[in-house]
Amino acid sequence: MSATRRLPFHPTPSRLAVACLAAMLALPATAASEDQLAAGSDDFADLSIEELANIQVTSVSKKPERLLDAPASVFVITADDIRRAGARSLPEALRLAPNLHVAQGSSYGYAISARGLNGSNNSAPNKLLVMIDGRSVYAPLFSGVFWDMQDLMLEDVERIEVISGPGGTMWGVNAVNGVINITTRPAGATQGSLAVLRAGSDGGDAAFRQGGRSGEASWRVHGKLLRHARSDTAAGLRIEDDWRQAQLGMRADWERGADSFSVNGNVFRGTLGQPEPGAISVTGTALRLGDIDTEGANLSARWERALDDGGRLSVQAYLDHTRRAVPPTFTESLQIADLQLEHTLPAWGRHSLMWGANLRHSWDEVDNSEVIAFLPASEEQTWASLYAQDEIALRPDLSLTLGARVERNDYTGNEFLPTARLSWRLAPRHALWAALSRTVRGPTRLDVDAFIPGRPPYLLRGGPQVRSEVARVAELGYRGQPFAGLSYSATMFHNQYDHLRTQEIDPTQTFLTFGSLMEGEATGIEMWGSYQASSAWRLSAGFTALHQRLRLKPGSNDAAGPGSTGKDPEHTLQLRSHYAFDDRRELEVALRKVAALENPAVPGYWALDARFGWRLARNLELSVVGQNLNGSHGEYGPRETRAEIGRRVGVKLVWTN
Repeated sequence: MSATRRLPFHPTPSRLAVACLAAMLALPATAASEDQLAAGSDDFADLSIEELANIQVTSVSKKPERLLDAPASVFVITADDIRRAGARSLPEALRLAPNLHVAQGSSYGYAISARGLNGSNNSAPNKLLVMIDGRSVYAPLFSGVFWDMQDLMLEDVERIEVISGPGGTMWGVNAVNGVINITTRPAGATQGSLAVLRAGSDGGDAAFRQGGRSGEASWRVHGKLLRHARSDTAAGLRIEDDWRQAQLGMRADWERGADSFSVNGNVFRGTLGQPEPGAISVTGTALRLGDIDTEGANLSARWERALDDGGRLSVQAYLDHTRRAVPPTFTESLQIADLQLEHTLPAWGRHSLMWGANLRHSWDEVDNSEVIAFLPASEEQTWASLYAQDEIALRPDLSLTLGARVERNDYTGNEFLPTARLSWRLAPRHALWAALSRTVRGPTRLDVDAFIPGRPPYLLRGGPQVRSEVARVAELGYRGQPFAGLSYSATMFHNQYDHLRTQEIDPTQTFLTFGSLMEGEATGIEMWGSYQASSAWRLSAGFTALHQRLRLKPGSNDAAGPGSTGKDPEHTLQLRSHYAFDDRRELEVALRKVAALENPAVPGYWALDARFGWRLARNLELSVVGQNLNGSHGEYGPRETRAEIGRRVGVKLVWTN
C-alpha cells in the first residue's frame, strides 16, 4: 500500500460510503409517428424479412425513414417480438435487442447499457437515454433510469427502436452510448376490450384496456396490477426485494384536416423491498432498511401539422412528477416541465433540412438524512437547446447528413454536439454507412451536490469542478439482404472518452470528492441477422464483442476508477427460433450467452427461454413461458447481495373483444 493510503484519512471505508450512496440511487437500475411500413401496414405481426427491412424508424433523424436506409446501428423490437418472447416487463423486452447488455440484479433492479460503461465508478448506468412517446425518463439526480418506475402495459407498445451509439444531436445530453425510443400504439389501433392475466413462480400481474371512439377522436384507458416475489442469493439467503405496483393510464388521438393531436397520461404507485443482508454501514452502525415507496404522474400533449409545401411542424409538451422514498437514506420529489418545437422544411434542391428547440425545467427537492445529503436540498435546473440537421443527396445512391445541437445546462454551460453521417446505397438491398460524432453526459446532482456525513465533517463532498464526460465516436456499418429471406447488420465502433468521473482524495487527505480525471477507449463490433428458413420457421442471431481500456489522467489518485470496465461482458451471443405449427400454435425458443464480469466478479452464463402460444379461440390466447430453463445464474452485483436468477415458469391468458 502506498504512503498516500497510510495517512490518517482511510479511503477504503470512504469509498465504501460512496458506493453505498450510488447503490441507494441505483437500486432499481441495477437497477409518435403512426407511419409503420413503407407498404402502409399498421401491424408488425408475421412480417417477412423483406417487410421488416422497410419498417419506418424515426429515432435516427426524427423523421420516418426506412430501416435499411438509416445511417446508424438500429435494432427494432416489434410488438409481435415482445408477444412471442413472453416478456413480462420492459427490461425483459429489451433483452431482445442484441445491441444492449441487460443485467438483472434483483426482483426489480436492472443495469442496462449499450457499448460498455454499464455502471461507471460505483454508479448506475448513466449514458443511455430512454424515451417513452417522446418523454425522457432518465433521472436528473444521477443520469440513470429507475426501471421499476417505467413499467408499461406491453400489449400497448407498438415498437422499440434501440440505437447503440451516440444520439446527442437529435436527443441531447446523456445520449452517449445509446438511445431507446419506445412508441406506444395510437388509440385507434387499440379499440375494444382487452384483459390480461399472468401467474408464475415469480409472481403475477393483471391488466385491462378499454378503447373506443367519439366523433373524430379515438381513446383508450388501461390499468395494471403486478406483484413480483422475493429473490434468493446464490447462498440461498432470502432477499427482501419483492415489488408491488398499480398504475392507470389513458391516451386520446384525433385528426382534423392537416392537424393531428395526441394526449397521453399515466399515474402509478409502488412499493419495493430493500435487501436486509449486507445492510449499509457508513459509520459502523448497521442500518435497517425499510420499503421503498414510489409514485408518479405524467401528462403529455403533442400537436402536429402537415404543411402545404411538404414540410411538417410539431409541438410537444409534458409534465412529469415522481417521488421516491428510500428509508433511511433520502426521499426525492421531482417535477419536470418540457417543451419542444420541431420544424421540417420542404425539400430544397438536394437538401432536406429540419431544426428544433427544446426547453426543460426541473424542480428537485430531497429530504436528507444522517446517511446521505444533497446540498442544497432544493434545486431548480434548466436545460435549453437548439439543433438542426441537413440531409444532402450528393447523388442518387449517396447522402451526407450533417447535424449539430447546442445545449446549455446549469453546471457546465454550453455543450456542442455535432455529427456527420454518410450513407451509400451499394445496391437496392445493400447499404454502407459511416459516422463521426461528439456527445457528452452532463454533471448531475449526484456529481456536484452529494455529501456523506462523517469525520471530519464529511466522508464525501460533491465535486463542484466536475466536467461533462465526453465521447468522440467513429462508426462504420453495413446493412443488407444478400438474398430473399436473409437480412443482417454489422457495425464496428470506436469510442474515445475523456473527463470520465473519478473519486479523488482531497489534498487535505480528509475526504473524497468527485473529479473528471479519467480517459480511455472502447472498441467493438455488434452484429445481428434473421433468416426465414421456411414459411413457418424463422431464425435470428446476435453477437457483440467489446474491449475497453480506461486510465487515470495525471493528478488522479482514484486507483479503482479503471476497474469500471469490469462491469461489462467482453462478448454476448443470442440465438432465437420461432416456429408456427399453424395459425393457432407457435413455439419460440431463445438461448443467450453472456461472458463473465470482473468487477464485481460474476461468472458467465447461458440462459435458455421458451414460450408456447396457443390461440384457443379467435379472441382468447393461452401461453406458457419458461425462463432460465437450464438453471439459475447471477447477472449483476456483489455475490453476497445479488439475486440468483432462477428458473421461472408462468402461464398467461389474453382475452380481446
